[in-house]
Amino acid sequence: MTGTNDATHGRQHGDQNHTPEEASRLVARAKGGDQRAFGELVRRYRPRIFALCLHLTGNESDADDTTQEVFLRAYDKLDQFAGRSEFFTWVYRMAVNRSLNARRDRARRARRQVLGDPRIDKAVAVDAAGDPIKAAELRQTYERLLEALDKLPAAMRATVVLVALQGLSHAEAAVVQKCSPGTIAWRMHAARDKLRESLEGPKRIEAPRAHKGLSHELLGLLRLWGLPAVSSA
Repeated sequence: MTGTNDATHGRQHGDQNHTPEEASRLVARAKGGDQRAFGELVRRYRPRIFALCLHLTGNESDADDTTQEVFLRAYDKLDQFAGRSEFFTWVYRMAVNRSLNARRDRARRARRQVLGDPRIDKAVAVDAAGDPIKAAELRQTYERLLEALDKLPAAMRATVVLVALQGLSHAEAAVVQKCSPGTIAWRMHAARDKLRESLEGPKRIEAPRAHKGLSHELLGLLRLWGLPAVSSA
């Protein structure tokens, strides 16, 4: 499995036109041994799962490996899926847990450097549209945003990624993280406060000069932290 363009997919891509009923039918067929049905589930949900893993691990190789492991595990455990939640919620929960484990394992080996971060490279490639001046501006913005994001506690960081970047509702994120919607709301509120503290000071972050063409993810981060999509410059 490869993840070349998957990180640019948000909730508006991938499974937006697929209903839970359709997914349930595919799961039922997959449980009956239809490998093509499970392959269709992978095709539908892989872009979002990879994007989630990339944001939580901060490493493309780890994200790709984790995504593959998640779907292999989902296939092996498919008979244990009771259908009390949606299939994507079940897979999301596995992806969050495995991504956080992968990040902890990587942190033990070496401290991740912001430079060369694949999340930044992919976002700039999408948003800059070949404009080197815009690329430099966006890279600086993304580095500050992701540096602040990565300083959040693991559970809070996962909540921000699920809600702000993946587009899940508080109720959906609560199911994935096995907590109440109120806890999700509190984490998002606390995350905004922590991120504002990180982004203020001598190196105060500036929003990009123009919002046209910015990716869903950058706009989501700017809005989360109360930054304008268009500055007065």
